[in-house]
Amino acid sequence: MGVLTTEEQGNRVSVLLLIPDWLIFPSVSPAAERIRFILGEEDSGPPPPQLFTELDELLAVDGQEMEWKETARWIKFEEKVEKGGERWSKPHVATLSLHSLFELKTCIEKGTIMLDLEANSLQQTMITDSQIEMGLLKPDLKEKVMYTLLRKHRHQTKKSNLRSLADIGKTVSIRSPLDPSVPCFTTFETEDQIQMQRSNSMGLLCKCCTNFPTLPSVFLFLQLNNKFMKKIPRDAEASNVLVGEVDFLDSPFVAFVRLQQAVMLGGLTEVPVPTRFLFVLLGPKGNARSYHEIGRAIATLMSDEVFHDIAYKAKDRGDLLAGIEEFLDEVIVLPPGEWDPDIRIEPPKTIPSADKRGIVQFRESGQEMNSLIWLFIYCCVRSKNNLAGGGGGGDGFQMNGDAPHEGGAGGGGGGHQVGDELKFTGRFCGGLILDVKRKLPYFASDFYDALNIQSLSAILFIYLGTVTNAITFGGLLGDATENMQGVLESFVGTALAGAVFCLLSGQPLTILSSTGPVLVFERLLFNFSKDNGFDYLEFRLWIGLWSGFLCLVLVATDASFLVQYFTRFTEEGFSALISFIFIYDSFKKMLKLAHYHPINSHFDRDLITQIVCVCVCVCVCVCVFLQKHWNATWSSLSRSECVEWGGVLKGEACNFVPDITLMSFILFLGTYTCSMGLKKFKTSRFFPTMVRKLISDFAIILAILIFCGIDALVGVDTPKLLVPSEFKPTSPNRGWFVPPFGGNPWWVYLASSIPALLVTILIFMDQQITAVIVNRKEHKLKKGAGYHLDLFWVAVLMILCSFMGLPWYVAATVISIAHIDSLKMETETSAPGEQPKFLGVREQRVTGVTVFLLTGLSVFMAPILKFIPMPVLYGVFLYMGVASLNGVQFMDRLKLLLMPAKHQPDLIYLRHVPLRRVHLFTFVQVLCLALLWILKSTVAAIVFPVMILALVAVRKAMDYVFSQHDLSYLDDVMPEKDKKKKEDEKKKKKKKGSIDSDINYVRI
Repeated sequence: MGVLTTEEQGNRVSVLLLIPDWLIFPSVSPAAERIRFILGEEDSGPPPPQLFTELDELLAVDGQEMEWKETARWIKFEEKVEKGGERWSKPHVATLSLHSLFELKTCIEKGTIMLDLEANSLQQTMITDSQIEMGLLKPDLKEKVMYTLLRKHRHQTKKSNLRSLADIGKTVSIRSPLDPSVPCFTTFETEDQIQMQRSNSMGLLCKCCTNFPTLPSVFLFLQLNNKFMKKIPRDAEASNVLVGEVDFLDSPFVAFVRLQQAVMLGGLTEVPVPTRFLFVLLGPKGNARSYHEIGRAIATLMSDEVFHDIAYKAKDRGDLLAGIEEFLDEVIVLPPGEWDPDIRIEPPKTIPSADKRGIVQFRESGQEMNSLIWLFIYCCVRSKNNLAGGGGGGDGFQMNGDAPHEGGAGGGGGGHQVGDELKFTGRFCGGLILDVKRKLPYFASDFYDALNIQSLSAILFIYLGTVTNAITFGGLLGDATENMQGVLESFVGTALAGAVFCLLSGQPLTILSSTGPVLVFERLLFNFSKDNGFDYLEFRLWIGLWSGFLCLVLVATDASFLVQYFTRFTEEGFSALISFIFIYDSFKKMLKLAHYHPINSHFDRDLITQIVCVCVCVCVCVCVFLQKHWNATWSSLSRSECVEWGGVLKGEACNFVPDITLMSFILFLGTYTCSMGLKKFKTSRFFPTMVRKLISDFAIILAILIFCGIDALVGVDTPKLLVPSEFKPTSPNRGWFVPPFGGNPWWVYLASSIPALLVTILIFMDQQITAVIVNRKEHKLKKGAGYHLDLFWVAVLMILCSFMGLPWYVAATVISIAHIDSLKMETETSAPGEQPKFLGVREQRVTGVTVFLLTGLSVFMAPILKFIPMPVLYGVFLYMGVASLNGVQFMDRLKLLLMPAKHQPDLIYLRHVPLRRVHLFTFVQVLCLALLWILKSTVAAIVFPVMILALVAVRKAMDYVFSQHDLSYLDDVMPEKDKKKKEDEKKKKKKKGSIDSDINYVRI
């Protein structure tokens, strides 16, 4: 219960409130409550460093001298020295006995606690003096305890394979080659320390103790050569746990020490990490197993995220005990009859955050204290108003209601963030100016941030994808426009637009390319111009000018703020459609290749003599001329010579080339499978981490090289990549500049604005949806987006390409996602057993600019590129389509349709949304996707962008079918126009209803 006293207008008014404890601290234990205050205290310093914990046990080595032997270690997970003593175990989750935790709690309650101790060596910790003062240790045992603590440490250091073979039969740790005649404590200054050295009972001290002064020259060399050092985070500190049994103690000797500053204690740890914490447990003989489990318990606690912070911030014994109590509150107990403790639990792929524990942590500027004070004030105001008859209206704290999940209201879990990039300024070019101001400080870093080998693999991968796409699109465009735009125009336009965009845009990770709807529009426009006698390129120029102008108007009016209405529903529908198109087109091209090079499925060995192909003469005069002047017969001519002389090929074997289709499918599927396998090689068990990472980064390039080599080795005449070798327009009837006047009537220039409106919608939707996908918060981009700046350069480049008669370019979804995937960064050092953490994407401009410059230079690299089989590039296309579907929630929900409930994964939305509602949401998305696919495959594909826009309307209509709770888990919550206005009104209302009086006394 609590008492609150208030003062109002100089008159003291005492109000006694009976406040239930559950109202203020619902379902929070006293230990958790205390920890909330400990962790919520204001701390201007850096966060506590990560700890490396080592467990050393006092054991007899070879049945002789007692030494401290390393038996386990922790960073995140436990690693044990196997019974053979020659290797470390795999990292695993530490399984503790509940009894050991209670014994540890007793040790902390009764043992010596020394916090913020000033010491530079183990001798200066004065553990024994503190125990003697407290009456926990007899004075005559001080020397023996110190002698035991200063015994030599034997570490389980990892050796290379060569060293291991050379040292067969030797012990794992090398004994110190120090000269025994050299005194061990040459730097000791106190008389007590010198006397300790001379003691008769310490005859072996100089030989066996940890030698601090001379150790850096010997043991530090071994420490620095320890490969395990690579796994420890930079600026980490050590926590040393020393446990063992001795014959001179009748009761346990326990001490927990936190040094004021982390110091190097010589050979105390296997790696050169300064020690911050010491836990010592020495006890009587016969309880070695119990001491071992207590040591594991404190070591596991020190690796726990919450207790780790408590250990650094604790002010007394009570804080440490509260940390243990909180740990016990969260501990899961497994029945002994249903679980074998010897089974080692594999580390989870994702470690649960400490924020999901029973305590709510406020780590910034005393937010915990502030929130509690405001809670008290609120309770006081409500109670005072009730006593005065004022009622209890107004907004209140939602104590036990359903709090929205992280990313719920206003975010919706996994969507793009509505930040400054999408703010409607209401000023002319306000958003564009903000984009420039946001991106300009990063412009220099966009170049030197690319200095990494990963950038090279990204350049090669995206270059091959871009070249293949340019050739494919250029060929289709040439067929649709009778070569008024062809492969060379596609190369030049891709190089020009892509390089300029990546150099100057707001999001250089976006890759520009031509799209399917643009191709459909070009075909319809060419046929319309041809039927009505219009100049196609001039008509197209004016459409491009109008569309570019309209896009610039959208930029000037901050129209990109509408992007915030593109929720996960729209984004995933669009990206999944483009991915399916890539997959479909890959197989379509392979089937077309199989049709051009058919398989002889009706082969009969008995009829092999009838399978022939001969050249037959059609014109008699040519036959006589050939035989008379060239002394050749028609049967001796090659296929090309037969066609050249006007002959006709006849026979069943003429259209059949053996093995081409089969070999092409081998290359196609092999490239895809190899790319997927090598990309996942990073998580395999083979080779060192650096080699695995290098193979994963260059996975696609390696797959292409492997199957290009196989193709060259087998020698089958598979279709190869053909690149134009001359720099000139595909059609001789056009040049590199399209004149704006003279080819069409004057009214066409004005009428062009009508189709330009449709093109503008197409460009805006394609560009901005792809930009939203690229800028998703899952990618952890740090340099910000630039929606307005991106659209500005797309508009400018569209005008430029229209004048040059080049294709129009817009952001390509699949290639952009592939670009991001190839530049993802992970932690270089991670604790054993811990999955590498995704750090973000290597944000820079070099890869994009280089890719498009190489695309422009491809005309001069035709002799090299002609060795790349087209099926290999189709396999890359298939990989890009499949890889871009990874991590898409829509695909996960599709898989749920085929899974029984008991085999479904533990997805967050399955915990909160009924399964039938999840399936209904998926069905609506599949239906929309099917309609878009049908629309894309017909002549009506020109209105495709309008239908993409209709997805936003469909999503808005789903608000009437699904609750906001369900949508907050399945999709982003739609933003409202007056959201900011409502928030301002809510703040104003809270401010108005706040207490006018001062709080004099608050006591709970």
